[in-house]
Amino acid sequence: MHSKVLTLVSHYLCPYVQRASIVLSEKGVAFERTYIDLAAKPDWFLRISPLGKVPLLAVPRGRADAILFESAVICEYLEETQGGPALHPADPLLRARHRGWMEFGSSILADLWVYETTKDEAQFEVKWRALAQKFATLEEELGDGPYFAGDRFCMVDAVFGPVFRYFDLFETLFESGIFDGLPRVQAWRLALAARPSVATAVGEDYQERLMGFLQRHDAHLLTRRRAAA
Repeated sequence: MHSKVLTLVSHYLCPYVQRASIVLSEKGVAFERTYIDLAAKPDWFLRISPLGKVPLLAVPRGRADAILFESAVICEYLEETQGGPALHPADPLLRARHRGWMEFGSSILADLWVYETTKDEAQFEVKWRALAQKFATLEEELGDGPYFAGDRFCMVDAVFGPVFRYFDLFETLFESGIFDGLPRVQAWRLALAARPSVATAVGEDYQERLMGFLQRHDAHLLTRRRAAA
């Protein structure tokens, strides 16, 4: 690739792409997007993506772009090289703790993958319990908000914006109760949804695309929807 500005190689539904997009927006960095179909990856993408995954960030550099892969690496690069507000705490110990909670968010995304794609009711219930427990753990960690660390939006928030976005659709299908008794998590979820960088990290057709994804996987989530109807 050869770009004039930073280019985020993306997929319409990928939460890790959203994470990078949020950080770019929070930093006030101009960037372009290139979307690919992960079910039919183009040859040019496979040549530059060592893991065959998105996101990639193409950084203009001479005659050819430097390619960064893995969302955590991309976000750290942006934090270190771009202006705008700092998204990590200055204190090394607190910064390390934030990075730990970012990994915790990634573990929730791993659970969500099974939760949204499984056809098996028993496996669905296992992941429901795992998600409910992890959100309960977050409830104990959160303060008065509105964001993870208080008044300032941080990198942990960039991780959890895409996590909560799934439930904007899921909770319209049936009342899961997964956030019951978690007022701080609920308030955090609403604050992130209202953040412009989070809202614009996906296209206007995101929910339609996500619904199509669930239908193609014949997801148990949709069985719950029919049962609740």
